[in-house]
Amino acid sequence: MKVIHEFLDFLKKYQVIGLAVAFIIGAASTKLVTAVVNDIVMPIVSVIVPGGDWRLATLNVGPVKFLIGDFVGALIDFIIIAAVVFMIVKFLMKEDATQKR
Repeated sequence: MKVIHEFLDFLKKYQVIGLAVAFIIGAASTKLVTAVVNDIVMPIVSVIVPGGDWRLATLNVGPVKFLIGDFVGALIDFIIIAAVVFMIVKFLMKEDATQKR
C-alpha cells in the first residue's frame, strides 16, 4: 500500500494528469492548425505564388535539392501553433495573476 500511496503523491506533486491532458490537447490542436494552414492560409499564398502547388517548390543548388516549399509550410504551421500557445498561456497567466491578489 505504501508504493501506491507514493505513486499517487508523485502524480499529484508533478501534476502528471494535467501534463497528459495538455499533451493530448496539443496533439489534437496540431491537426486543427495544419487544417487551417492547408485550407485557409495556403490558398491565399497560392494566389500570390505563381505556378500552382507551392509546397512542392524546390531550390536546386548543383546536385542538391532543397524542399523550400515544404519548409515554408512547416514554418507557417509552427508560427501559428506558437502564437496560439502564447495567447493561451498569456490568458491563463492573467487569470492566475488576478487570483493571487
